[in-house]
Amino acid sequence: MKKNKIITSVLAMALVLIAVILIVITVGLFKTTKEETLEGQAETTDYRLSSKVPSRVLELRVKEGDFVHKGDTLVVLEAPDVEAKLSQATAAYDAAKAMEDKVYSGTRQEDIQAAYEMWQKSIAAVDVTHKTYNRVLRLFENGVMAEQKRDEAKAQYDAAIATEKAAKAKYDMAVNGARKEEKAMAQAQANRAKGAIAEVHSYIKETVLTATADGMVTEIFPEVGELVGTGAPIMNVSVVKDVWFVFNIREDKLKGYSIGTQAAVYVPAVDKTIPVRITLMKDVGSFAVWKATKALDDLDLKTFEVQAHPLQPVSNIMSGMSAVLRKSSSATSEAPKNNSK
Repeated sequence: MKKNKIITSVLAMALVLIAVILIVITVGLFKTTKEETLEGQAETTDYRLSSKVPSRVLELRVKEGDFVHKGDTLVVLEAPDVEAKLSQATAAYDAAKAMEDKVYSGTRQEDIQAAYEMWQKSIAAVDVTHKTYNRVLRLFENGVMAEQKRDEAKAQYDAAIATEKAAKAKYDMAVNGARKEEKAMAQAQANRAKGAIAEVHSYIKETVLTATADGMVTEIFPEVGELVGTGAPIMNVSVVKDVWFVFNIREDKLKGYSIGTQAAVYVPAVDKTIPVRITLMKDVGSFAVWKATKALDDLDLKTFEVQAHPLQPVSNIMSGMSAVLRKSSSATSEAPKNNSK
């Protein structure tokens, strides 16, 4: 009787052990057949607002979380140095423009008259020195005047002729005005000064920063009154309508996915499944998580970045929201479109 009880206990324990083994095997088979969750996150296009010139934040017209439209004024900056440069550039332009006007308007009538009078004076000097030279020459020929006196009279006559030619040239210059090269130089200087004004105006325009696209303000870095340097970011704006999803997937889980494949992405935050198309697959590099399997089949499994874009515009999806990639029941592989980010 005691022996039968022992046998019964052993059989019961064996049956329990067999049942446990069967349960473990069943659970293991279930887990191996269950599809692994491929989790990623939503991404959006962001742009930063910054200034070209050192300035002080005068006014912030939005706050974090505000939705803005293209063209809305978001930040007003104050740049006194730029205003001072505008005054300098304007003064330089006025001076260059005045010089240009002077060159193109020609010589004043008073200057022309003065040049004419000098020319007439030199003509009279030529006439006087010519007569003097003729008298001295006759006296020299008659033996009354020394040769030295004749040479001096001849030199004075030649000098008077040269002076008359120079006076005539100055008079002609006054009448004709500036040369075309001088006019071109004056015009170039005026244009250069005008360009300096345009440059300063472009800097002044940068003191009022506007939204370049519709979106949501996600970050504001400085406070009102703080100084910001050239190129320093002032705020980030997220273009919430431009959404895509990013997943880091080990290559042994990529079966069934390729560029152009249609799939589905489930976003828990909005409890919505979104049809997508895979637009990019690339190796994330050796720094990413990878699985060493050389001990098994001489192959190291790398991780790939997979990007997927919605087939239709979506709303209420924010950057950073969790996303789960699932194979679509009607997934098809199509030629990839030029929509990579």
